[in-house]
Parts: sequence; C-alpha cells; structure tokens
Amino acid sequence: MKDIVSAVLSGAATCDDFANLTVPETYRGVVIRREEAEMFEGMQSADKDPRKSLHVDEVPVPKLGPGEALVAVMASSVNYNSVWSSIFEPLPTFGFLERYGRLSALTKRHDLPYHVIGSDLAGVVLRTGPGVNAWNPGDEVVAHCLSVELESSDGHNDTMLDPEQRIWGFETNFGGLAEIALVKSNQLMPKPDHLSWEEAAAPGLVNSTAYRQLVSRNGAGMKQGDNVLIWGASGGLGSYATQFALAGGATPVCVVSSPEKAEICRNMGAEAVIDRNAEGYKFWKDERTQDPREWKRFGKRIREFTGGEDIDIVFEHPGRETFGASVFVTRKGGTITTCASTSGYMHEYDNRYLWMSLKRIIGSHFANYREAWEANRLIAKGRIHPTLSKVYSLDETGQALYDVHRNLHQGKVGVLALAPEEGLGVRNHEMCAQHLDAINRFRLAAS
Repeated sequence: MKDIVSAVLSGAATCDDFANLTVPETYRGVVIRREEAEMFEGMQSADKDPRKSLHVDEVPVPKLGPGEALVAVMASSVNYNSVWSSIFEPLPTFGFLERYGRLSALTKRHDLPYHVIGSDLAGVVLRTGPGVNAWNPGDEVVAHCLSVELESSDGHNDTMLDPEQRIWGFETNFGGLAEIALVKSNQLMPKPDHLSWEEAAAPGLVNSTAYRQLVSRNGAGMKQGDNVLIWGASGGLGSYATQFALAGGATPVCVVSSPEKAEICRNMGAEAVIDRNAEGYKFWKDERTQDPREWKRFGKRIREFTGGEDIDIVFEHPGRETFGASVFVTRKGGTITTCASTSGYMHEYDNRYLWMSLKRIIGSHFANYREAWEANRLIAKGRIHPTLSKVYSLDETGQALYDVHRNLHQGKVGVLALAPEEGLGVRNHEMCAQHLDAINRFRLAAS
C-alpha cells in the first residue's frame, strides 16, 4: 500500500505510473461477520453497540469484472445504513449478499462470510475492467452508492427503478470503509478539486439523497418560494437539504434538537429554526397514541416563521416519531417526501388530513446517476458545502458508528482510510480558501 499512497500524495503520478503499480493481494476493510449476526439478539436498538460488531480485517482483493473499477480509498464516511449493518437491523445484510450472489457467477463474489461495509469514498482509480472507457488509473474520484445491472427496461427511465438496484456497501460487498473498494464504473464521479479527501468523501450518499428527495422531479421538485420543513436540519442529511433550500430560493424551516445544532442552521443562513427539545414537542402521548394538540401547536409555530403560510414540502426521514405531525402541518396539495425511518418504520398518521387535503407522500430512495452527478457538480462549483464535523481513523470506525447511532454527531462523520492525515488532496487552493470561509460560517470542523 505504501507505493499507492506515495503515488497519490505526490500529485504528479501519471496514468501509466498508476497502471504500473502492483495491486496488493489483500487490504484492510471494516467488516461484520456472518457468525456474529445474532450477537445482539433480544436487545433494544439503542443498546446495540457497533464497537462490538465491527472488525478491521485483512481481506482478499476481489477479482475485477467487466464494467468495474478498483479504487484506492483515501477516505470514506459514515452513513446510517452502516449503522444498520453494524447492529444487524432491520435484518442482517448477509441475506442481501446471498440474493445478489445468486444472480450470476460474477456476483457470487459478494456472498462471503464477511461483509466489507461503507457507501461513500474518495480515492484514486487503480484498475478498470473490460468495457470501461470513461475512467483510467490515476483518476481522482468520488463514488455514489447506486449499483444497478440495467438488464431490464424498467430501469432505463430512472435507474433507481431497476429491479436489480442495490445500495453499494450495504446490499453489496467490498464497500468504501476500507483501503480498496470495488465499484461499478457508473458509480464514479470527479472528485471536487478544492476539497480534501475526507471532505470529498462526506457528501456522496446524503447529498445525492437530499437532491433527489427535495430538488429532483422524481422527488418534491422544490421551487423558489416554497416553505420546506426539514427534520434534523443540521445533520448529515438535513444539512444538505437546508443548503439546497437556501440555494434554490426556498425558505427552510429547520427542526433540530439542541441550541448548538440550531446555531449551525443559522450560520448556514436559515432564519426559521425550531429546537424541538427546548420547545417541548411531544407528538406521542404513549407508544400507541399520538397527540393532535401537539401537531397543532407545531403548525402554529411554523406559521410564525412563514408569515402565516403552511408548509409546501416536508423533508422527512425520522419516520414514526414525526410522520403524523409532518402530514398534519403540510399545506393543502403539499408534499411529504420520505427517505428513511430512523425512529421506526411503522408510520402512523391521520389519513383525513392526507386525502381530504389532497396531499402527497413520495417515497424517495438515494438517487440515479444523473441526480448524483448534478449534486456532485454543485459541490464542485462551491454552491453546496460538505458538512463534516469529525474525522476518525479506519481503526476507530466502530466509535464513529457508535457516535452516529447515539446521535452524538453534527453533520457528517468522516473516516480516513489510506490518507495518513486530514487536509490532504486539495488541488485548487484558491477555491479551497473560499470553501473554508463558508464552512467556518457553519461553525463545523474543517481541515
């Protein structure tokens, strides 16, 4: 690995230089093990500890297939799907790998007794397989996490509808929390050259998810003047939604859970911020009964920020805890977009407020290649900024996932793989200075 790291850090190695490097037979990756899939059986989700289930193991480099690339991973980041993998919820991911392995002789590589997880990376292409023409060894890249086969017509208007659509590093093996990753070539995008490796690795999944959910015509199709309710607005997903709303001429109404997180939203430029803990919103009286009076109190508070207007779009991802309130506060004809259920999958809401007011619920899951490319392009142009709060080493990934699982983080949490320290990989220093000015305004840690 030393030769690979030296070539990357030099900044002067050519395509031929990288093509002539020896790819090692093994690499270090963050894995869960099939034999431990029942280790948390009977425990509450909150009590499950990723530090106990994650291991940094030396594993074989996978065989490179057609349309694929091996990438030297300089940095990665933590997403909630890796938390789910680590605590084996809603079910162990080895079932995903088994099903994928039955698809073909080539996909059988993914069905292993260990799962290298992780759905983000920034790094350098080492090798490409047959049929790859757009990328070459030495290209500095980031990867989005959509893995598709595209053998069915269903996926050709929107690749997210491909019957064989999977999330790389969650439903496939050889993910990004590792020194080397295996990706399809149509997952690759140019690394923004004003960002460090860890900053470039942070946006991929959450930035693309927020773009599709909020901006794309496949999601809410946000327009200028919309009032957008954003749950968890300072977090890894919500911070991008907040930036998209501000950049697109909408008014974000940011919901957070602490004064510190409220200040982050204000420093991003948001004026309407609700600290739900400070204001004491309790949407559930008990585990089975919601409290409509709290929905109404919440809606009244929103209208204080919007000049009496109701919400046009709700950016939903907490799920069970908030969904009833989200449906209630949305204006007549408005839209609730949902991409996750971090507080529970079984949503409950009063359907009268949906059907009688012609509201829409739209399911949104990650993004297609075009949406991911556009979201990455906005970062490359300096319009959207990665919200990276803390960076761990590969060996500390268990602690990083623990922090995300316990909501101890702000923004995204990064992980260094082959990069020996933070702050490396910047090629455009002038634009980097402008980026750091913006990040400092957000009061988030920046390299």
